[in-house]
Amino acid sequence: MTIIAVANQKGGVGKTTSAINVSTALAATGLRVLLIDLDPQGNASTGLGVAPAARERSSYDLLMGNATVDQVAMKTRVPHLELAPATVDLSGAEIELVEFDHRTHRLAHALQASRRTWDVILIDCPPSLGLLTINAMVASDSLLVPLQCEFFALEGLSQLLNTVERIRGRFNPSLSIVGVALTMYDRRNRLTEQVAADVRAVLGRVVFDTVVPRNVRLSEAPSHGLPALIYDHRCSGSEAYIALARELIQRLPPAATKAA
Repeated sequence: MTIIAVANQKGGVGKTTSAINVSTALAATGLRVLLIDLDPQGNASTGLGVAPAARERSSYDLLMGNATVDQVAMKTRVPHLELAPATVDLSGAEIELVEFDHRTHRLAHALQASRRTWDVILIDCPPSLGLLTINAMVASDSLLVPLQCEFFALEGLSQLLNTVERIRGRFNPSLSIVGVALTMYDRRNRLTEQVAADVRAVLGRVVFDTVVPRNVRLSEAPSHGLPALIYDHRCSGSEAYIALARELIQRLPPAATKAA
């Protein structure tokens, strides 16, 4: 079972869109996938068509020890893709977690206690580097980092890399970055190409070859409660996420991709 945190402390970089559509693309190959919505906004849950009223148990219950991951996981419209949804309760979790021993390992312990096994678990992190994101990093084998092609994104990437080093040093020495995905790519914008070139120069092969373009269909899909890959599988954004998932599979351990 491979666990991947989809993380970037900067908001508006396509993090949740990436989590939803990469999860869908992986599930389409036959892999058993669980997407954990760890963002208090619950956008991944909404984007998969799960209404707030239908979220009887959530990732909040998982962190607080009120439910197991087996009890929280629910089926979605996408075959082979399950969801651990988020509710507004999660917004107060960081304050409540302070009172717990091993507060940084709550999610890791919950996943280790599961009696079920998924091939891949993706965790959609909040746009911050607080306790929720730290829990995701401690529980994960690697990070998938969506990066918007703009100047300020480079500063955010530097902060994220520093946080990863601290997590490695204190809690999870095996944590790695499985890849950086360039999102909201606009070939008409010279700055976009410059930022992409700078990121590749610094990180090299860690950056995926696939770039995700700006695409209106990617923005429309969540309002219909569908991944873009189902909403319009022929749009440029969907095609990019299919290609990105293909690259990701090539980087995962062979045991995790046996079904694919």
